[in-house]
Amino acid sequence: MATKLEQAKAKLRAEGTTIKAWAKAKGFSIHSVRAVIAGHNKGHYGEAHRIAVALGLKEATE
Repeated sequence: MATKLEQAKAKLRAEGTTIKAWAKAKGFSIHSVRAVIAGHNKGHYGEAHRIAVALGLKEATE
């Protein structure tokens, strides 16, 4: 079974979207997006959390 990170990467590949283009379109730092996708940043708070939510890795919190 694929992990959520693998599913997020596969979704971007299937859409033909680069990480850089996705980050720019969503207004995120490319470095932060790469860190979340690589699993280095777990997205507990701040921009990393917003990235994880946008990628579908986490549920939005209020």
